[in-house]
Amino acid sequence: MTTVLIVDDQPLQRYGFRMLLESVPETEVVGEAAHGADAVRKAAELRPDVVLMDVRMPGMDGIEATRRIVAAGERSRVLVLTTFDLDEYVHAALRAGASGFLLKDAHAEELLAGIRAVAAGDAVIAPALTRRILDEFTRYVPAHPGERAEDPRLGSLTDREREILVAIGKGWSNGEIATRFVVTESTVKTHVGRVLAKIGARDRVQAVIFAYDQGLARPNAD
Repeated sequence: MTTVLIVDDQPLQRYGFRMLLESVPETEVVGEAAHGADAVRKAAELRPDVVLMDVRMPGMDGIEATRRIVAAGERSRVLVLTTFDLDEYVHAALRAGASGFLLKDAHAEELLAGIRAVAAGDAVIAPALTRRILDEFTRYVPAHPGERAEDPRLGSLTDREREILVAIGKGWSNGEIATRFVVTESTVKTHVGRVLAKIGARDRVQAVIFAYDQGLARPNAD
């Protein structure tokens, strides 16, 4: 059972999400919030597995609410939902610590799959969407990353773990990584876990950002 907190300033939007989530047995809506400050308070109180977070809301917006929820260090992971397609909110949401990003016009199955993925510690369930987000993210990455000093956390990685980090940065799924390196998916999962631990990343989204910041990945790279 995955517990969910719905955050949106539109009552009808919250009602629609609740109806969808309550129609499947594996999700439970534990609360609703109409603005960011209420979301932060209820996330701390209810400790949901996933927070469905709107971006534009009166008072504290979804980006700041996400930042505060993540900074609290609780179990909740944030899945940002917005009507704005791949604008500056994508970058801000990921930087704030969101574990996923979907558009509100996503199909019901895509939203449910995204909730499951985020609750399991993954990023976006569809690699194609992940790559679209990464394409947008690179607009904010320095043009010459080699000019900055290499993060000392990279030195803790083995050669294979560094290769895995690069693959994560390209948006590859575990299956794609396993195929490329001719290993089992369970082996890839073990490597991914070690990489996340060594670089201090909470999930794959943060690992992607780290890889981009270090110049290890670029969109459309082979």
